[in-house]
Amino acid sequence: MLDTLDAAAVRRWCAGGLAALRDHQGEIDDLNVYPVPDGDTGTNLVLTLTSAQQALTMDRDTLPEGGPTPHGHALRLMARGALLGARGNSGVILSQILRGLADALAAAPEVRGRQLAAALRDAATAAYAAVARPVEGTLLSVVAAAARAAEAADTDDLRAVVRAAAEEAARALARTPEQLPALARAGVVDAGGRGLCLLLDALVEVVTGESPQRPAPARRPVRPPAVAVRETGSDEYAYEVQFLLDAERDAVERMRQTLAGLGDSLVVVGDGADGPRTWNVHVHVNDVGAAVEAGVVAGRPYQISVTRFADRAAAVPPAPPGDGRAAVVVATGAGIAQLFAREGATVVPGNPSTGELLDAIRATTAARVVVLPNDPNTQAVASAAAREAHALGVKVSVVPTRSPVQALAALAVRDPKRRFEDDVIAMAEAAGACRYAEVCWAGREALTVAGPCRQGDVLALVEGEVHLIGADLADTCVAVVDRMLGGGGELVTLLSGADAPDGLADAVREHVARRWPFVEVHAYPGDQPHYPLLVGVE
Repeated sequence: MLDTLDAAAVRRWCAGGLAALRDHQGEIDDLNVYPVPDGDTGTNLVLTLTSAQQALTMDRDTLPEGGPTPHGHALRLMARGALLGARGNSGVILSQILRGLADALAAAPEVRGRQLAAALRDAATAAYAAVARPVEGTLLSVVAAAARAAEAADTDDLRAVVRAAAEEAARALARTPEQLPALARAGVVDAGGRGLCLLLDALVEVVTGESPQRPAPARRPVRPPAVAVRETGSDEYAYEVQFLLDAERDAVERMRQTLAGLGDSLVVVGDGADGPRTWNVHVHVNDVGAAVEAGVVAGRPYQISVTRFADRAAAVPPAPPGDGRAAVVVATGAGIAQLFAREGATVVPGNPSTGELLDAIRATTAARVVVLPNDPNTQAVASAAAREAHALGVKVSVVPTRSPVQALAALAVRDPKRRFEDDVIAMAEAAGACRYAEVCWAGREALTVAGPCRQGDVLALVEGEVHLIGADLADTCVAVVDRMLGGGGELVTLLSGADAPDGLADAVREHVARRWPFVEVHAYPGDQPHYPLLVGVE
């Protein structure tokens, strides 16, 4: 048992928290599947905390002279690593919670109960500040409740404070469906809040030596945890290969053995789905072709990226920003990436970390950069990368696009002759004027604003809300385009997904030509996962 939180305890907490998140990764991913099967909060939290642990491991024995205390230095390393590795809203908020703790405790000579309680209050404040429009019933509510309970304990007993914080966080998590109607409709608690509860329970175990036994709050069976392996990298390997992979678990296990023989720093993270799953694969190798071929043998690899470490090393530190402008766009799908590349944008694969977006911004060597995140879950990551870039002297503006079709509209109005600020405003206006829809299959039974849906139903989401529930994919696609054009529009953009049947976009285009003869239609292969069709109406 500990009376104070020292640097060794911080390191044990990070390792224990990461282990807990990995054990419950599939469960947490499953919590935010509502009702579209693209839940990734567990995966994002695991990747975020993995980056935090790597930062601690790489700087184990260095302590700047005249700097923070050893425990403060460890917390700052953990927070900085989490920030650069943050993925999704949950990852960014977690990084800010850790930053709040680090800032509050960096100079404290010792961390006892009252010091930790005050730091948790600062962590909650930092978490709320990281979100443009805070929503209760989320990770924010859970961290705020933990902070209030820690302060209410009003004691220097560290064990009493961490127990109080963890217990109240668990109670706050159970209340999240009462605060957020979407959770109540889905019959689940908040996914990010569940992850924070696991981290606080890991802290309780480090401080008290006791492991809190709390049942998983999900109402559905827990899925098996995803595979996650990390090995120390070596200078022997010259290339980093990353890709997403749709494949069965057995095939992935065989691929993992093949990749382990080709290189090191192998990480294989699954999405926790039953049956065919999506995996994020990362490995350092010398034979790039063999690594990609291993993915082809296992299933369907996509979003393949290859980085030569010699190139990366040459880019850090980056060259001073030039006088030009650039656009950095997040793209999920090879076809969408090609569209953005043709518009002159720097493309980053979907679900990037803060560090990956920051690297892309720096790689442009431009003094003024606009970032188009194309996903509500990536906006917080983009904002965090923009703040980091400002510290490097690069002016970055984030246009809050929520769909690739909005980014296409924004890029179409770029004008380098305008002032940068005016250009950003024009791009934001163009994106905002583009209504968007997504058509997909329901991943589970749920109660939506359009009524109840069953697993396998076709859903049409307009601006993120379910508007139509159908049985036939083509009929639902046509119906949602009609509904959107009923409100006006001159241009329709269609992006067909990786799972779209042949002729889907053509069928929609032909219908629009008959029903709306004065509307222009552009159709492109997008290759995006989950959504057979993305629609934009301008």
